[in-house]
Amino acid sequence: MKNKNENGSVERDREEARQIQIENIESSGASVAGNGRERFQCISIIEQIEGHYILPEGQKATKYEQIIPLLVSIEESEDVDGLLIILNTMGGDVEAGLALAEMIASMTKPTVSLVLGGGHSIGVPLATAAKRSLIVPSATMTLHPVRISGMVVGVPQSFRYMSEMQKRIVNFICGHSRADADTVTRLMMRPDQIATDCGSIIEGCEAVEYGIIDEVGGLDRALAVLREMCV
Repeated sequence: MKNKNENGSVERDREEARQIQIENIESSGASVAGNGRERFQCISIIEQIEGHYILPEGQKATKYEQIIPLLVSIEESEDVDGLLIILNTMGGDVEAGLALAEMIASMTKPTVSLVLGGGHSIGVPLATAAKRSLIVPSATMTLHPVRISGMVVGVPQSFRYMSEMQKRIVNFICGHSRADADTVTRLMMRPDQIATDCGSIIEGCEAVEYGIIDEVGGLDRALAVLREMCV
């Protein structure tokens, strides 16, 4: 039988583990979920993806400089069997989002993405970056052309830069999903759906029909797919 000191030590260790998990969630939106069979790392990508510039105070953001080393540690950890990425993002910095997507796509660990609420703008390639992607029926995804904020010099080079960046995004989406370039480009350039803008807002089932997302499903299905990939 364990004495009181041993029981107290075990309880303190559990409390410290819980505290560490809470701190990880608060700082990077990440936590580890485990059972007797496997351990999954869960990270959330929410609201705007913050890139080279700090967003104004009061705005929620996913900081890519926190997510990148976290992805490296997950890839190298022997204690993590797979990665679940929860997406509810309005987009954000294009280069930062694409960098995160490339990191996820190049991981050897099983990866599953789940779009909740929305996976808009640069959130689309982030969703497709995982080896399997899911979306809940009520979620939406917005596809639109690349935009640049701030001062833009009105020269052909500026428009060429935006065009090349858009090609990179389209190629990434098509390279990591069943969608074809013509379909994705057409959805991005559609002029009749978004007021004062061009692009498309597609729902969960439509995202699957277009081949951008693999299947419609929720948390239970996402975890089941991840378990299948870990076998």
